Amino acid sequence: MLATGYASAATMTSGRPSAVLNKKDCKVVWKAAVGDGDYLTRQNAGPFIVNWNLADGNQDGVITKKEFKKACSKGLVKGTVTRGS
Repeated sequence: MLATGYASAATMTSGRPSAVLNKKDCKVVWKAAVGDGDYLTRQNAGPFIVNWNLADGNQDGVITKKEFKKACSKGLVKGTVTRGS
């Protein structure tokens, strides 16, 4: 039963938390999402954020790096990280 719960928790669905990214992967996704910017806007968040309302902690319409890191730790950030061999 626990294995089933874990498998479904790791499966990303629209608006629901997914797998938690580690700090390194979170940093890579942040860079892909904002480049050299200071925050992520809602219009650019689609490929990266699972649930905007939960990730934008202070509801100011942008996600700062601090909010993004918090969202990573809650499974609210998605992204495929490709590592070299």
